[in-house]
Amino acid sequence: MRTVILATALVMTAMAAPAVAAPQAAAEVSGTPAQSVQGFGASGAWWVNDLANFAPAARQRVSDLLFGPAGLDLSVYRYNVGGGGVGVSNPARAPQTALVSPGVYDWSKDPGGTAFVQAAAQHGLPDLQAFVNSAPPVWTTNGKSCGGSLTGGDEAAYGKYLADVVTHFQQQGVTFSQVSPMNEPDNNFGDCGQEGMSVGTGQRGAIVRAVGAALADAGSQAQVLADETSWALQDIFELPSWAGDANTQRYLVALAHHTYDFPTNATLNVLRSSAKNYGKPLWATEICCSNGGGYGQGFDPTIDGGLRMADLIHQDLTEANDAQFDWWTALSPVLGCDPVAVPSCPTTKNSQGWNDGLIYYDPNYATDGNQNLYLTKRFWALANFSRFVRPNAVRFPITGMPSNVWPVAFESGGTWTVVAINDNTSATSFPLHFGATNGQLTPTGAYRTSATEDLALVTLPTVSGSTMTATLPARSITTFTFSQPTTAVPGRNYVIQSTNSGSAADVAGASTSDGASVIQYHTTGDANQRWTVQANGTITSVNSGKCLDASAAAVTQRTCNGSQAQQWSLTDGSIANQGGGLTAASTVDGVQLTVGAGQQWTLDATG
Repeated sequence: MRTVILATALVMTAMAAPAVAAPQAAAEVSGTPAQSVQGFGASGAWWVNDLANFAPAARQRVSDLLFGPAGLDLSVYRYNVGGGGVGVSNPARAPQTALVSPGVYDWSKDPGGTAFVQAAAQHGLPDLQAFVNSAPPVWTTNGKSCGGSLTGGDEAAYGKYLADVVTHFQQQGVTFSQVSPMNEPDNNFGDCGQEGMSVGTGQRGAIVRAVGAALADAGSQAQVLADETSWALQDIFELPSWAGDANTQRYLVALAHHTYDFPTNATLNVLRSSAKNYGKPLWATEICCSNGGGYGQGFDPTIDGGLRMADLIHQDLTEANDAQFDWWTALSPVLGCDPVAVPSCPTTKNSQGWNDGLIYYDPNYATDGNQNLYLTKRFWALANFSRFVRPNAVRFPITGMPSNVWPVAFESGGTWTVVAINDNTSATSFPLHFGATNGQLTPTGAYRTSATEDLALVTLPTVSGSTMTATLPARSITTFTFSQPTTAVPGRNYVIQSTNSGSAADVAGASTSDGASVIQYHTTGDANQRWTVQANGTITSVNSGKCLDASAAAVTQRTCNGSQAQQWSLTDGSIANQGGGLTAASTVDGVQLTVGAGQQWTLDATG
């Protein structure tokens, strides 16, 4: 069993390198958490159609690279629910649909997509998402899988269809956590180069409600993810038109956005503030194709491309407080060159390909028989995050960084992970102090991606107490891991986080009143989610100073009175009162906490 956890310091270290700048003051890991991280992922569009033709050994290699512990070890995989590809001019972007007619299905369709989502499930990925570019033509205004819109009045039928898809896969051992019924609804993809349908802001809430209700009627625990608008700036203006309705919000797990406008920090800050109005976390669910100056053509498999990806991840996590980061597509054939004719092609920049994939394969595989896979530095840059920062890790902000060094710090279960990006062209000294630790940090791992290294095991950083010191080589990404004591310390502040959901014990509405409910809510780091463990066995709210209280069926906060209902024991990952354990009945936001059968919780220190 996991012991109750005190958040520990975040450390990041680098390897020996050429001369570095003079020592500087240590950067500081804040004692106040920012958000819990839901995961890192990529999508299965549209490469699965090609990979269905590859040899079993090659398909297994792809599964291991994406889902296995020696590969990306993704925690999120996005399965594309195809619309049939009717009218789509590019056959590779015309996925099959199982729908024959409403209520009638041929589940043998989409063998490639089915095989890889099943592989993801078999690897135990915690978050499988089903997303749609276009509804099947029976429900689109133009009878195609592109260039149209979802027909008004067909929301319920469309919701029933998606619930049927989820139910079918559940029966095959694939459990979807979320369904995204409209991917980039701001664009109908009228050129028909791929599937897509537009959905006006006035219809988006109705679709969310219809899909959510259909999933509930089918007995599915899946929630709705929306609305995956293309631009972060656009999302700011469109959210009020569809996300403000309480009936819509009840089905939403998160507010999903894409960042194809490559937004400024200021735009992401506004988006983060806007999302708070709707009580939902933000997820960045799609981005690709940066050519160094924004969105555009170009193939760059080098460390330059890897660093651009890492910088995007850092920006989304720290400026938008996104809880999830998903790259557009896991594999791509758009190398822009022939890897058989030009063996250096997969490792050399060119202007004809696209930076849309993490792994590439030969577009001419069907004629030349080449089924080799080509990994980019983007693959390894994502691995610096995805392999080490697992679901429910809590991010803590860092201040005082050296110029052009972008570190991110996470705590989970007594383990700290720091991912440090050095965009400088010279080695840079990086001391880092952890403000929310429970004693001596012990370095346990250091892994680096650079022009010459692919998540290579490197020398551990130097640690003194709660300060780490490392040298970051030029143009590199280094992940450092640390352990720390896991005993709760009286007088320290903690986020009480559910192992089951990753959400925090939260005083509803940030109330300071006696009897205010304590609920489960996604981690925000606000004062009403921070609790002080006291030497007398009580746990008090940082926001109100009142005690966590189990005198009624519902756990509340009340003025401290010395009663047994306010005495808590913290052992083996459980938080118990008078023989009953702290419990949340489900994983959704807003669930009232009770004392019952008990669940696993961690205490993440906040200073």
